This record gives sequence, structure tokens and C-alpha cells, in this order.
Amino acid sequence: MFCLTAMYCIAARVCVCVCVDKSCFNSLFNYEDMHQVTQHFSVLHVDAPGQQENAPVFPTGYQYPSMDELAEMLPSVMTRLQVKSVIGIGVGAGAYILTKLALNEPSLVEGLVLINVDPCAKGWMDWAASKLSVWTSTLVDMIMGHHFSTDELTENKEIIQTYRLHISQEIPQDNLAMFYYSYDSRTELQMERPIPGLNENTVTTLRCPALLVVGDMSPAVDAVVECNSRLNPTKTTLLKMADCGGLPQVVQPGKLAEAFKYFVQGMGYMPTAGMTRLVRSRTQSASSAGSTDGVRSRSTTSTLPEGAAHTIQMSA
Repeated sequence: MFCLTAMYCIAARVCVCVCVDKSCFNSLFNYEDMHQVTQHFSVLHVDAPGQQENAPVFPTGYQYPSMDELAEMLPSVMTRLQVKSVIGIGVGAGAYILTKLALNEPSLVEGLVLINVDPCAKGWMDWAASKLSVWTSTLVDMIMGHHFSTDELTENKEIIQTYRLHISQEIPQDNLAMFYYSYDSRTELQMERPIPGLNENTVTTLRCPALLVVGDMSPAVDAVVECNSRLNPTKTTLLKMADCGGLPQVVQPGKLAEAFKYFVQGMGYMPTAGMTRLVRSRTQSASSAGSTDGVRSRSTTSTLPEGAAHTIQMSA
């Protein structure tokens, strides 16, 4: 269950979103404050192999792509759509894939909004716990445990039930299992925080601005903090959302919509968009100050009309 959501506008600003499934962004993009964004951008969903609703089940012996291979598919999607660069929004596995894309092809990615990103491969203890879960839990339970804290699973029953029904009934379970185990077998994201005056231009890390988002009750808090420690503090903002768990874009779409608008404004886009006060945790107050003097202009063209929504599938 992987989707790519790209927003294209006449001025060629592009945003790409990747999450467990495209419905996880419905609350965010349908939120009133996001209409300012969607007035400038159109929306595209790209499903990973076999993860679209009612997809055919893969044949026996099918080798599902790795996370690295899924990231390597995205440039061809962009080429097909005549898109030269993107701003990415990703959740979980999607955040990992977009980060990998930015590391592999930095010229293609202008900025990233990463929700619940985990840059780490599984260690031996995690691997053993995962094997035990396979024996004692269903696939749906493992995915639910990945996204939600124990408290959320018992207290936020409406969202939990909706999400459980969606992943158990609308995506072929064999295909979903392949995607889950592909993410579970991910490699470490090779990133290192640069040292000013020493290795800014040579160290491997994200070159683009990044907004890291996590709910304060999310199981991903430690992973997101670890990712933050590997990035350039002058280009990175950490937003830890209070009273929020594993799906901030669903539970608190208003706060995330405002944070997103601040983020793209810091990149020189949407300078006249209205804002309200938002208390944010920033790794560096100057993370976006250097790019707000004017509106960014690019000559990129895309094949999609402004404001439209489209879906395509990647094939392996």
C-alpha cells in the first residue's frame, strides 16, 4: 500500500506525496486551509506494484521490489510526466522512499515533508521481534502496531476501525504482505550530519530543506529524532505535534496544513497565503529565512492541468 501524490501547477511547482495508501492524505488535502495549496497544484497518485484497490494478486514466485528499487522507479514517473523537480510529502515507508530518492537524485527534490520517517534498518532484536510477530499476529495487526501506539489502538476506536477495515478489505493481502516485508527489510539510510566548515559539501545527507513531522504519542518518535540528528540543522525543522499519534495528517490536518504552508513559503512559494499562529519546534530558526525574499520561478512544465487529480500505477 504505497502511493505517490504529486501536485502540479502552471508555475511548475511540484509536490510528491507517498504514504501507506493514498486515502491517508484525504483528511489533509480536503481540509479547508489546504485549498490554498490545491488551488496552485494538481494532485497525482502513483501506486506501487499491486497496492492499488482491487489489484490482481501477484503470481507465485513473484519477487517484490525492494525499497531501494521502488525509489529508483520514481525518476521514470517524473520523466513520463515531464517533471524536473518535486517537493515530497511521505508517511512511513513513503517517507523512507522519498528520502532515498533525494539522496540518489538530489537535483530532482526541492524539499521534503517526512512524517514518521525511520532511517534505520532493523537490528537483530527488531528482527527477532518481527519474526515472533509473524507467528503470533496477523498482517493487519502488525501494520496497525506499526502506525499506532498501544493507547491509540484502545482509545481512538473510530479511526482504528476505519483504518483496519481499509487495509484488510481493499488491498489484496498477499500483495500487501510483499510490500510490508519489503519495508521491513529496508537498508539503513546512509546520512550524516555535516560539520560546519569541515565537510558540508562532501558528507552524505539531504541537500534540500526538510520538515520532519511526528505525533508526540507516535511509535515513531525515536526514529524521527534519530533522523533529525543526521540532517543539516540549517535546513531541517522538527515538528513534534502535541496530543497526536501515528497519523498526524488524519488526526490534526489543520496544524499540518499550516506547517506545510510555512514550509513551502520558506522555499519561496505561495508568499501571500494566509497564516495563523502555529507553535513549532524548530531545529534552527534560520532554516527557511534565506529563501523568503522572493517568489521562486522555474521553467519546468508538466503534462497535467492545474487542480486536477490523477492516478497511475508503477509496474515492476
